[in-house]
Amino acid sequence: MPHHCWMIDRFAEFSDKRAIIFDNTAYSYADLGKRINYYLNYIKKRGIESGSVVAINSDYTFEAIALFFALADNKNITVPIITDASEEIANRIRSAEADYLFAIENGQFFSKKLGSAVKKHEYIDKLVSESRAGLVLFSSGSTGEPKAMLHDLDNLMQGYNARKEKDINTMIFLTFDHIGGIDTLLRILSIGGTITIPSSRQPEEISRLIERHQVNVLPSSPTFLNLLLLSGLHQKYDLGSLKIIAFGAEPMPESLLLRLRGKFPDVELQQKFGTSETNAIRVKSRSNDSLFMKLDDPNQEHKVIDGELWLKSKTQVLGYLNAPMDDFTEDGWFKTGDLVETSEDGYIKIIGRNKEIINVGGEKVLPSEVESVLFEMDEFSDVMVYGEKNQITGENVAVEVVLKQDIDKREAKKAIRKFCRDKLDSYKIPTKINIVDQTNFGERFKKIRRR
Repeated sequence: MPHHCWMIDRFAEFSDKRAIIFDNTAYSYADLGKRINYYLNYIKKRGIESGSVVAINSDYTFEAIALFFALADNKNITVPIITDASEEIANRIRSAEADYLFAIENGQFFSKKLGSAVKKHEYIDKLVSESRAGLVLFSSGSTGEPKAMLHDLDNLMQGYNARKEKDINTMIFLTFDHIGGIDTLLRILSIGGTITIPSSRQPEEISRLIERHQVNVLPSSPTFLNLLLLSGLHQKYDLGSLKIIAFGAEPMPESLLLRLRGKFPDVELQQKFGTSETNAIRVKSRSNDSLFMKLDDPNQEHKVIDGELWLKSKTQVLGYLNAPMDDFTEDGWFKTGDLVETSEDGYIKIIGRNKEIINVGGEKVLPSEVESVLFEMDEFSDVMVYGEKNQITGENVAVEVVLKQDIDKREAKKAIRKFCRDKLDSYKIPTKINIVDQTNFGERFKKIRRR
């Protein structure tokens, strides 16, 4: 059957090549194409019209990916939801103004018609009037209600057109509701590569799949990579197939980068960058042991205003469905909230988020700077720095640390203060030190800092 989505037609060119590895089964591009057609027929039989907003309550599976492309071909607006919490599902359905919900029952998808609002948001109306597919993603919601961001999915997909075919096996580490996960999905399938889907994102499962399926690329976060090194699983499993370890989503401590370089000397360490509002951005790292990168993407413009990175993208969101566009200027620049250090030769380094700055009596402290120093200490396996309210200074620097071994907690605290004294200004040295079993991070393996 003819398709509206160019990527589905491209899948036919790859035919017998492996497209997806999921649950110990390899699926070819021909298998994927057949399953997409199955869902297209299902959609039509159920009367799901083009322009309807359709939520998918699932993380990545073979079935979910086939359904995603079928909905794109039918010019629907897709809303991936990966949580099992009924209240959160209901909130996201409401914010996205979803008309239908696809959920899994006994291993199979079933659809349910929802009672959505009669009048749709103007951004949705615009997509529907132009007969274009859409995608709704949500912000992390760490500082309030998650923002529902509407993308023109046809526009996003077009950015992956005309890329050369390549045989590469990539772990899809970031989730279905994350712009980085969507980027991996579209980028790899558009070039005829293979996507390996883990059953969980724990270091053991990821390591096992890398060895078993000879995975070449591991996209992840610094928090996950630190856990991988601490687990020692890189010694238990053969990870020799890895050619690239990509990292992003949060600042990478320089000391951790150097440890990764030592453990994986033959692997290219690639920094990734992007935002949910603008899509992933092509970047070029200065070197394997540097956190400086150059934004090198023809679809993106950037500038630095008062130390904050601003972006303008050809693939940025149409808008928020449930919030004002306060993060955008009138002329279309997105204020990322990322603080950067710039070099004379055009490279930048992400040094933190403006919402995470700790204000100690008027002095600004970046958590990532303090963390990088603490990561140099042999006593600790993980650290997380955050600001805590203080009646005199406004805030003070606090830290959670995970001990590598059973050492006296009082001595550990003394060691931190002594070590930091020679490396940090006095106001940056943590005044509150909590010994914990594990720092606080979310399901995307990104640190969640207290405030």
